[in-house]
Amino acid sequence: MPRTKGGPKTKERRRKRLKLAKGAYGGKSRLFRTATELVDKGQQYAYRDRRARKRDFRRLWIARISAAARMAGVSYSQLMAALRGLGVGLNRKVLADLAIADPTGFNKIVSQAKTRIAHPAA
Repeated sequence: MPRTKGGPKTKERRRKRLKLAKGAYGGKSRLFRTATELVDKGQQYAYRDRRARKRDFRRLWIARISAAARMAGVSYSQLMAALRGLGVGLNRKVLADLAIADPTGFNKIVSQAKTRIAHPAA
């Protein structure tokens, strides 16, 4: 069987991999093997961090809601339980945005929740 040295397909595959490694330091952007290792690891991080980003944002929203709720005199858990009981359909992202962008609107929501906390049967 004749020896194959890699024609257009091999060249294209390597060029694609080196393009993904563009901007890396030193030989990692020029040498195929090290570029491959770099790109593979980078794709692993990207896959992992797409999921971690969702967790990070949820933690941020909860921290913001908690801080604004405490300033209004109620804890985060009490606020969320009261809002669930009232049937308020605002998610954490919207509540956190309200707490920062429209504090008066957020305080109105908290005051409704406080009435629910004070009178649970209502």
